[in-house]
Amino acid sequence: MKRIYLDYAATTPVEPEVVEVMLPYFRQQFGNASSIHRFGLEAKKELDHARGILARALNAEPREIVFTGGGTEANNLALLGTVFRSDAPGHLITSSIEHPSVRRTCEYLQKKGWRVTFLRVDAFGMVHPEELEKAIQPDTRLISIMYVNNEVGTINPIKALAEIAKKHGIPFHTDAVQAFAKLKIDVREVPVSMLSLAAHKIYGPKGVGALYVRRGVPLQSVLIGGSQEFALRPGTENLPGIVGLAKAVEIYERRREQDWQHIQALADWLLERLREEIPEAVLNGHPEQRYPGVLNLSFPGLENMALVMGLDLEGIAVSNGSACSSGKVEPSHVLQAMRLPRSVQQSAIRISLGRYTTREEVEHLIAALKKLTQNKIKAGRS
Repeated sequence: MKRIYLDYAATTPVEPEVVEVMLPYFRQQFGNASSIHRFGLEAKKELDHARGILARALNAEPREIVFTGGGTEANNLALLGTVFRSDAPGHLITSSIEHPSVRRTCEYLQKKGWRVTFLRVDAFGMVHPEELEKAIQPDTRLISIMYVNNEVGTINPIKALAEIAKKHGIPFHTDAVQAFAKLKIDVREVPVSMLSLAAHKIYGPKGVGALYVRRGVPLQSVLIGGSQEFALRPGTENLPGIVGLAKAVEIYERRREQDWQHIQALADWLLERLREEIPEAVLNGHPEQRYPGVLNLSFPGLENMALVMGLDLEGIAVSNGSACSSGKVEPSHVLQAMRLPRSVQQSAIRISLGRYTTREEVEHLIAALKKLTQNKIKAGRS
């Protein structure tokens, strides 16, 4: 049976070019970038080179790039690194559709006395600037709103939201793990204070990411140790992973438009075929302001776990939401926040397309979905 991977929002395969550039840093160029001998100096040179690549991709300064162990760690550093500077609890603003690494961190801070406003989203999963404006309080210390939602693909109006925060003098963080490289982000035009990213969403290795921290934004480390990464992320840097992240960014920079057009064409065709073959299917998320590679679809009358397992038996990998919560049975917190009907929430699956997805694979998916939905209809009639 042919295996088809349609869960690119969870993780991506590592590009062969990325693997190739990483290999020497495991055995030949294995020095510690903090060492002062030649091995260490060579490692430091490559670390700085990789930092420069990420900085150019964001139109940032190299000094503003802090390497981390992934997107979750970057998000934690942004939130906790901000609040740990405070002498007393204050107020935070986030949205009701955040990734668990932001949402649960905010819930943890609530237990420590912080007040948190979870902004409502509309039926498409989008945060509205006027809602943010109304939520700001005199002691609001940080605003954190994701760029592209990982479950439904909706793109938030981050520039407008960040400008509101800037007007009030409040640091603004965005979880851009699903947006970075796929969208062109210029931090000189979009005034975010901090931005999180991860390598494994863009055909790089797992276990490495970064946090962009605008010059002058107050932040402190949440780990205790050495002075690596400008004393914001102590610990020996994962040089092979960082080199791999930089190469993945370079590849995306040269083929961003090609990838977008490929994925957009496949997504449009998939939706068109679904309208023909399974007209009862429902697309969740914004119909236009969206990253086309993330398609959240509901098939009312079917359970999403049954769909995920049924497709897996057909050799097709999809998910029922975020990879961090896809093993759960309860409806997605994102779909609940969008206030969708219960039947839509319970039958939702996430299909995410990528660089290597083919038209043939999408056709196979449609055939498998049609088979599963028809079996449901027959079971209902018997």
